[in-house]
Amino acid sequence: MEERVLLTPAKKTIQTERYLDQKQRWPKAGQHILAHYDEDSIVVYQAYNAAIGRYAVANKKFEGCEAFSSTRMTWIKTNFLWMMFRSGWGTKKNQEITLAIWLKRSAFDEYISAASTKGGSKSKDGKIVRLQWDPGNFCL
Repeated sequence: MEERVLLTPAKKTIQTERYLDQKQRWPKAGQHILAHYDEDSIVVYQAYNAAIGRYAVANKKFEGCEAFSSTRMTWIKTNFLWMMFRSGWGTKKNQEITLAIWLKRSAFDEYISAASTKGGSKSKDGKIVRLQWDPGNFCL
């Protein structure tokens, strides 16, 4: 997993803009992935328990944290607000810390191409990938 994740990418920042300005450019229909990305990486968000979250921030990696398991089921989102909403704004058990993770685009693209909305399918590394479309244009 570590070669697929960039916890501290060099000189990467997230450019922000007003929601209403973004919404004007978004597709009006269909299923689309809206995310911060460039040619090398895409930002995904994931909620972790406090032990994992603090370890990852302090060490810039997940491996080595006793509480982390690379084989457990996980959900990533490309929308920070939606991840915060789903984690109960950081109040749900084992979802207290939400991290922005720079995932390599090649890994993300592989996961999306291997994903299925029905039961999941396996990626090249043998992991089951299930795609769940979340509501679009979510804003509180």
